[in-house]
Amino acid sequence: MNKSITLLFVLAICWSGVFAQGDYVKEHFTKKDAYITMRDGKKLFTSIYTPKDASAKNKYPIMMQRTCYSVAPYGEDKYPGKLGPSEYMMKEGYIFVYQDVRGRWKSEGTWTNMTPVIDNKKGKNDVDEGSDTYDTIDWLIKNVAGNNGKVGQWGISYPGFYTAAGILSNHPALKASSPQAPISDFFFDDFHHNGAFIEGYFFTFPVFGVQKTDTTSKPWYNNSMIKAGTKDGYQFLLDLGPLKNADKYYKDNFFWQETVNHPNYDEFWQKRGLLKHYGKVKPAVMLVGGWFDAEDLTGPLAIYKTINKTDPNAYNTIVMGPFGHGRWSRETGHTMHSNVYFGDSIATFYQKSIEAKFFYHFLKGNGDKNSGLPNAYMYNTGKKEWATFDKWPAPNAEHQKMYLGADGKLSVSQPSATGSVSYVSDPLKPVPYTEDNTTTMGFTPHNYMSEDQRFAGRRPDVLVYQSEVLNDDVTLGGEIMAHLKIATTGTDADFVVKLIDVYPADEPNNPYMPNKNIILSNYWQMVRSEVMPARFRNSFEKPEALVANQKTDVNFRLQDVLHTFKKGHRIMIQVQSTWFPIVARNPQKFVENPYKADESDYIKATETVYNDSFIDVQVLK
Repeated sequence: MNKSITLLFVLAICWSGVFAQGDYVKEHFTKKDAYITMRDGKKLFTSIYTPKDASAKNKYPIMMQRTCYSVAPYGEDKYPGKLGPSEYMMKEGYIFVYQDVRGRWKSEGTWTNMTPVIDNKKGKNDVDEGSDTYDTIDWLIKNVAGNNGKVGQWGISYPGFYTAAGILSNHPALKASSPQAPISDFFFDDFHHNGAFIEGYFFTFPVFGVQKTDTTSKPWYNNSMIKAGTKDGYQFLLDLGPLKNADKYYKDNFFWQETVNHPNYDEFWQKRGLLKHYGKVKPAVMLVGGWFDAEDLTGPLAIYKTINKTDPNAYNTIVMGPFGHGRWSRETGHTMHSNVYFGDSIATFYQKSIEAKFFYHFLKGNGDKNSGLPNAYMYNTGKKEWATFDKWPAPNAEHQKMYLGADGKLSVSQPSATGSVSYVSDPLKPVPYTEDNTTTMGFTPHNYMSEDQRFAGRRPDVLVYQSEVLNDDVTLGGEIMAHLKIATTGTDADFVVKLIDVYPADEPNNPYMPNKNIILSNYWQMVRSEVMPARFRNSFEKPEALVANQKTDVNFRLQDVLHTFKKGHRIMIQVQSTWFPIVARNPQKFVENPYKADESDYIKATETVYNDSFIDVQVLK
């Protein structure tokens, strides 16, 4: 197995609460394995861990996780070293349940990515993750001794999706749900951003696109892993050439073929999205995410906002911390992301004072809306402290435009004269997303989300716009919208916008720098970033070519932010058209399906950005 994919699998196991063999779980819990029959007859493998002191007089709530990443260790005599979202909840006492979802590992059925939701089920064969969640909960409540009739669900990443989909089960016993880093829509999160293919996931397709032939406790996709023969993913994927060449590896990979044959936001992707299905929400909900989550930053914010809109009376909250993907689930001591230090034991604070408190209130307490937690627990990544809000985005946030001046200045004042600046984008020499090539061979890397951007900003094919030195702190808190006015000599283009915090020259290194060759003096810390294919500027369903040399609007949303740019710092925006290999190269010549573009379709183009372009931010006073 590819070393990076091995790490992916191990991390997935960890997120499922499965760690190295230990004594605590075995001493305090009794394990039982069961096959739970779904309404269509398929059986899902489930491991149940019940506290040994559970009885008719001493009942516990159920905490459930459904996963595509295995509920190992398998066997009733095999115990993990840890259960639940955290050690604190494990020792508080819950019945912990782990289930292999349909078509994965030891469960029966056929696997599909982001199972489409069926709102109006007309028969026993109309199954989705909501119905599987309902049938599982119903069986557990009726068959697991010592439960108190209340169920909570949690999961990170793909298990976060299953948790988010589980909300739609509407089972009355499901009282608390915490989707953490969930995918809400595969066209805007995880494998795509605004429809742009995230090529950083290229090596993971065997994990998600190979069907197993029988129930198994072994990773059946190992033989499909690419044997790259290099540790340099940038060069490997550049040498691969057009994406059509990937068939040499993935001709029989069903998920790759689905991706290639659905380049637009058509029915295939639309029916896999969760957002349009939320109506009346019965369980209490706590979305959790990380501000530097390179995989699923969109999901928690999108689901939180959607539930707020469709069911304003629901108990619906959100937590966003200074973490990469899922990093709140394990304490690292000194909380770092890339080279940025945020403080100590932040994951512990989250686990004890937020997560455990949420589940305790709704599963062991009185379960009313007065949980003692705020609506939004948001970490300010500039001040490096938690902030609480009654609603997110905060109602008092004021919109402000930051104009991209032709002189390279970032200003709140609209330019008085028309101007522009241009660069040549060459898809054969794409801008790297990172200087750290060790991160380019596995799953989507984490660190680039806060990495130093000086290496990019010093290239001629990256535009840099910078504010004056700030005289006072400026806190951006809320949504970000890019309004670009562009022209190109080609007929298609991607545009990447990066929001950057420029440190002062006298910024000292923190004592926990992972790379001693990095200096924080004049560090350009990426705070937020996003890519937008111009082909989708008017519609994600129906892409349109750009008219060469014609001024055109390209508007798109970046994910939310809570970051204070401190006095003495600067605010910077970078704009570029390649971001490789995290994002697949746009040919820059419009083709109906970029996944099937020929090598001759990849052309140089001159991209022009006009000075009436601006970034709309929300400022907290």
